Amino acid sequence: MHKTIPTLVGFSAILTWSFLALLSTAAGPIPPFQLAAMTFLLGGLVGASSWIFRPAALKSLRQPWQVWATGTAGLCIYHCAYFFAIQSAPPVEVSLIAYLWPLLIVVFAAFLPGERLKAHHLVGVFLGLAGAIVVITKGGQVGLANGVMPGHVIALFCAFIWSGYSVISRRFGKVPTDVVAGYCFITAAVAFALHLALEPTVWPQTPTQWTAIAILGAIPLGAGFYAWDYGCKHGDIMILGALSYAAPLFSVIVLLLAGFGAFHWSVALACILITVGAVVAARDLLFKPRQAVAEATLET
Repeated sequence: MHKTIPTLVGFSAILTWSFLALLSTAAGPIPPFQLAAMTFLLGGLVGASSWIFRPAALKSLRQPWQVWATGTAGLCIYHCAYFFAIQSAPPVEVSLIAYLWPLLIVVFAAFLPGERLKAHHLVGVFLGLAGAIVVITKGGQVGLANGVMPGHVIALFCAFIWSGYSVISRRFGKVPTDVVAGYCFITAAVAFALHLALEPTVWPQTPTQWTAIAILGAIPLGAGFYAWDYGCKHGDIMILGALSYAAPLFSVIVLLLAGFGAFHWSVALACILITVGAVVAARDLLFKPRQAVAEATLET
């Protein structure tokens, strides 16, 4: 039971990421690296703002280079590489390849001390992967329409980067989550440099666009990363990997509720696959406590 709350905290990050597509759309035609620089700056400020009341938390930034290397790779390299991938290959194909990261989390987590890969973990994560494929492709064919492109290779790299970051974070369980603010600031700085080198500057034109950017930076790219860090370090990381496939499904549902697009049968099928996969993967967390209570009752 000691992993239940941290796992739920980690899952809350997945819920916030479901609003990425909607908020990015509402933000308007802001160049991707400019948007990343603005939102990650806000994400860093979300964490750093609490240091006013917790001055000692600033000391959390004094970490070994391995910690900074892991965090920089996870947030900075992943997101910058993903933007390059999207621009170098069809977005749907890039999304499918990049979304191998939940599966890789489950596999890589098996090598962590105290973790063990079980059959139901794999069954759950493959059901989730199937659901993600269905919802991203809208039930269409899966394939590389124009052969392997640089964007496909970069997307695969992204999958390894994010899964590696998430799993390795577990080995730094004693590192305070406050350090994530530092990761966000570094990502903002790198994205800003790439923006100046590669993009024109386009400022939001309406209050709605500014509001969307503020929410995007404060919640999915702010609070979401802090929640994910805590969940990966202290929760059940294999279950989090399987639950992560809910993000693309929830994202589509949020867009539909907001009036973007029409309902498609693939959404219902994906919902079934991902829900069943999550329940199967989380079998130990959901049912073992009940079994323990039943056994204790019988003993008495």
